[in-house]
Amino acid sequence: MEREIMTTAEIAENSVLPKCHAVHSDPATPAEGKPLPKGVTGKPVSSKSPAEWAYERMILYIKNFEEQLDGEQEVAMGFTGGDAGVLRIEGMGFFDPDMVTFYGSDQAGTKTQLIQHVSQLNVLLRALPKATQEREANRIGFRLAQDLENK
Repeated sequence: MEREIMTTAEIAENSVLPKCHAVHSDPATPAEGKPLPKGVTGKPVSSKSPAEWAYERMILYIKNFEEQLDGEQEVAMGFTGGDAGVLRIEGMGFFDPDMVTFYGSDQAGTKTQLIQHVSQLNVLLRALPKATQEREANRIGFRLAQDLENK
């Protein structure tokens, strides 16, 4: 096996750049390994709080998940443990150094907010039918990713 030789500068740069990789059984499935927005790569990971870093990566996962949905579905998240149900994701944020929050509504339409410590972050993305059939599907991941580009 042939090995690539890197300079010390390349090794140092690669050690702080975010990396992402995934393999799916269906080669047509959009993978997470796309070019990262400048909001993610604009400053070294070591200078970001755990909350900011978790927030940025969740945005990329949500956007990628939404790219696989049809016009009749929206992204939501299921909760692990307990009987809390599902939250339709309508917004997301973080509070340095270690909190991430999701804003949305449950299946009954009740306003809901999940606040989670990054060490407990466990998100199950789900596709739900649109809340209102008369409008286009809500694509929060695309808005969040646009915000990363403007950082």
